[in-house]
Amino acid sequence: MPEAFLIAEEVRSALRDEVGVVSLETSVIGQGLPAPRNWECVERMGDAVRGAGAVPAWIGVVDGAIVVGLTHGQLRRFAETGRASKVARRDYPVAVASGTLGATTVSATIWAAAKAGIAVSATGGIGGVHPGDDLDVSADLLELSRTPGLLVCSGPKSIIDPVATAEKLEELGVALVGYGVGRLPFFLARETPVELEHRVETPAEAAALVRAVGALGGGSTVLLCNPIPAEHAMDAAEVAAAAHEAEARAEREGVHGKVRTTFLLAALAELTAGRSLDANLALLEDNARVAGMVAAATTVP
Repeated sequence: MPEAFLIAEEVRSALRDEVGVVSLETSVIGQGLPAPRNWECVERMGDAVRGAGAVPAWIGVVDGAIVVGLTHGQLRRFAETGRASKVARRDYPVAVASGTLGATTVSATIWAAAKAGIAVSATGGIGGVHPGDDLDVSADLLELSRTPGLLVCSGPKSIIDPVATAEKLEELGVALVGYGVGRLPFFLARETPVELEHRVETPAEAAALVRAVGALGGGSTVLLCNPIPAEHAMDAAEVAAAAHEAEARAEREGVHGKVRTTFLLAALAELTAGRSLDANLALLEDNARVAGMVAAATTVP
């Protein structure tokens, strides 16, 4: 069988030369955003990481191998509608064995990043506990509890129950740290009622968290919670109403499992006349920028 785990030369060189690297998921390209907005996401997030002084490492499964540091040509394949399958951490063996084009979720991305030696990752919103159903819990949460690193996010996605998700993360031993804020962000909206026990104000302070995770030799991912920029934030009540209607649609149409999140995000975009897509892209870009600054700061003595 060909080598099943590949690290691109640019990423390998950056790690060797102690240049900051940020791992990025491909599920946001393959399933999270429609074309051509998904390619816009690739460009905006990649440019944001590089502009902050770090190297972007998109992760996905290509031709029977987990690849850390996808090329533009490879990323174009992920951006083609319906071409890539959604791959969580548990799906890696099947995707590798079958040669599936696999777009990685948060759980798959942080696992591969840790294996490659990358400590900082960025995403939009994490999965979590769906409203009214404590049996529907994202695989992201368990992987966060057992994979060391730091993940920049804008809190749980707006289709998730933020209180139940925060409680589950506490149960699993995952630290939530606000980036300049004292409340848990809520993806498209700036905050939830959930108070955060910890916060940092600067990339240097966040980089100290990364170094502490490494010094402790394992443990869980620290979630650095960066709210959507104020100028792009949506009204919390409007988002909640749209999310409630999206959930109702999913129930009426019997949508469950892996495809539920993709369905709900698409419904949210329709219900908000596309404004949720614009907001999503803005927060993805900003999270990539913050992650890039944190990654670059970890290399400063």
